[in-house]
Parts: sequence; structure tokens; C-alpha cells
Amino acid sequence: MRDTRMTFNSSDTCATTHEKPATPASGGVLLLVGIALTAANLRPATTSVAALLATARHALGASTTWVSLITAMPTLCFGTAAIAAPWMARRIGIHRAVWSGLTLLTLSLVGRLIDGAWSLFADVVLSCAAIAVCNVLIPVVVKQAFLTKVGQVAGIYSATMAAGGAAGSAASPWLQSAFGSWRLALAAWAVLSLGAWLVWASCGPALAVPRASNGPDTAGRRRSLFRSGLAWILTGYFAAQTVVAYVIMGWLPRMFSDAGMSTGQAGLILGAVLLLNIPMSLLLPPAAARSPSQSAWAVGLACASLAGSVGLLTAPVAGAWIWALLLSIGITSFPLALTLVPLRTVDPVDTARLSTMMQSTGYLLATVGPLLFGLLRQATGTWHLSLIALLVAVVLQTVLGAPAGRPRTV
Repeated sequence: MRDTRMTFNSSDTCATTHEKPATPASGGVLLLVGIALTAANLRPATTSVAALLATARHALGASTTWVSLITAMPTLCFGTAAIAAPWMARRIGIHRAVWSGLTLLTLSLVGRLIDGAWSLFADVVLSCAAIAVCNVLIPVVVKQAFLTKVGQVAGIYSATMAAGGAAGSAASPWLQSAFGSWRLALAAWAVLSLGAWLVWASCGPALAVPRASNGPDTAGRRRSLFRSGLAWILTGYFAAQTVVAYVIMGWLPRMFSDAGMSTGQAGLILGAVLLLNIPMSLLLPPAAARSPSQSAWAVGLACASLAGSVGLLTAPVAGAWIWALLLSIGITSFPLALTLVPLRTVDPVDTARLSTMMQSTGYLLATVGPLLFGLLRQATGTWHLSLIALLVAVVLQTVLGAPAGRPRTV
């Protein structure tokens, strides 16, 4: 049976050619392991910094403005660098583009051994740029290589991403104690990145994704997704849930520390939020993919974030573990958003186009969230206005989640 293959061209994100696609049988276990290991590296580079941010700030003598900027960098870099992902794939192919991203990620993590506040800032920027390339291209690989098992593979991808994020938060304070250095604790995550780099290099032949083609520019004749109302709804939903997720990952330990918790305990709670998110991330994508509509899933998860945010505003320490459970359920909106990409497209061509639009535009729109959250804290001396702003983002996520979940395609 013939199917439509994807290849990138110079005038749009991708085009189609009629070649036999990569399948689960041809991709096999090695490709699945490569996807999972790559996903496991997409959060520790940021959650490890969040867990040790108070220590790093004190050691470096950095200002609160520096903390706000470094917390906002993930979404800004994800949005900006995501634009480059299709260009890289057109020039060198998807496999080499992901491999290059993992190379840069490994080097930037090792670079955290270099002294200086702005050196750490630069390393965060580089690592987030590397992650952005993988963010955009891995969903395309899933759509193309595991066409009949998108939900299951998306669940594995999301769960290992959550596991990596939880490990980055929970293990970094322990690594700091073991090594006697917060810099070594941050750089140690290069070992995980190197492992993904090695596996991805090995699974390249199995991935068999075509490189740039001289064939007809079929994608170039497609309507721009920037003229699609559904594409904008999905992008807005992605942006709103990203604000919530990165505020939680970037600022939750600091909020608990300001409320009187130790740095270790605050980091442990963030680790618990992400750890509890793992089974949800594994089970939700296939369940949502089987549902006729994903609207109820989107609204339900947003309501969990709403309840957790209200709890942080009213009784942060007294109900810390309850809010952690609710927020853990709520930030499963991220794997749901990733699952919506292939569900709202008809082929890998539109999957790549929608993935690029959602992540580039969505992350750029979301950049203001973590930055505003920190600046409001600096201006007022409390977290109250910051948490009210977070509630606004959750309400927006709820409003956009209902139409984003309706069964239709861009």
C-alpha cells in the first residue's frame, strides 16, 4: 500500500512525494527508543536550573531581573528557534536536524561549568534553542513513522518528557549535595543528552526520512495556516497552557521557598508535580486520540490548573501537596496539545506546518507569562498579582480548549 511521504522544500515547510513511508516495522524499537530518549532531554535543561535557581542567584550575585529573564528564556528561545527547525530539516534532513539539536544541547550543558551569570544565561539560551528543534520535528517523525499508533507513541513521548523534567527538578539538589557544586549538578545532565545523541545517531538509517526534493511544490500551493481560524485557536491554546506550565516549572520552587520551605523541599515538590504527571502523560494521549472529541479533556485539565492556582493564592504551604496533584494533572495539557497536532492534520505535510506554527508563534506569545510573573513579584513584593495573572492564563486556556478539541482538521 502506498502512502504519502513528507519532504521539505525551500518555499514552505514541506512537500509531498510518493515514496514508501517509514513504518513502525521499519523504524522499529530503535527509533522508538531514540524518540523516547530525545523526549527525556527536553525538560531537564530547564527544570534543573529552576530547582537550583536560588542557589545560583546567590552564588553569582545576580539580580531579580536576571532571574526573571532566565525564567522567560525557554519560551522565547523555543518560539524563535522553532522557526529554524523546518529550514534545518530542508537542508540536512530530519534525522540530522534532530541529531544536531542534541549535539548543541550536550555542549551547552557542559558549558554550564563556565563561571559567570551571563555565561549561564547564554548556556540556557543555547540549550533551549537546541530543544526547540527537537520540539518541532519529533511530532513529525511520530506522525510519519508511527502513523497507525500516533496516540500510543505520543503517550510514550510525553511520559518520558515528563520523567526527564521530574528528574531534572528532583535530582538536581541531590546532585548538588553529592558533587558539592551546583555547576556540576547542572552540567551532569549532559550525560543523558549524550546517551540520546548516541542512540539517535544509530537510528538514522531506520528513520529513512527523505531529504530535500526537486519535486513539485505541492505544499507551497496549500493555504497558509496563518489564515486558518482553527490553527490560531490551537496556537492560542498551546500558548496559554505553555504560560501555565512554565510559570509552574520556573517559579513554583521560589514561591514555596518564599513561603518558608527549604530549597530541597521546594524542589522536591516541583519534582513531585512532574513525577505525578508521568502516568497522566502516558495514558492521556492514547485515550484522547480514541475519543470522538478532545474538548472535555482540554477543559477538564484546565479546571485542574485553575483549582491548583487558586490553592497557591490562598494557602500555598498548608495544601502544598494537594496543589501539586492538581497542577500535575493540569499541566498534562502539554501532551494533549502535542497530540492535537497530528489529530488536527490530514498528513505529515500539515503536521509539520501546524507544529511549526503552534510552537514558534505559541512559544513567542507565551514568553510574556513567566517574565510578567516575576516582574509583578518584584514590583509588589508578593505573589498575589502574579498568581492572578496566572489565573487569567488558565481561563484563556479553558476558553480555547473547547473549540481546539472539536474533531476537524486545518
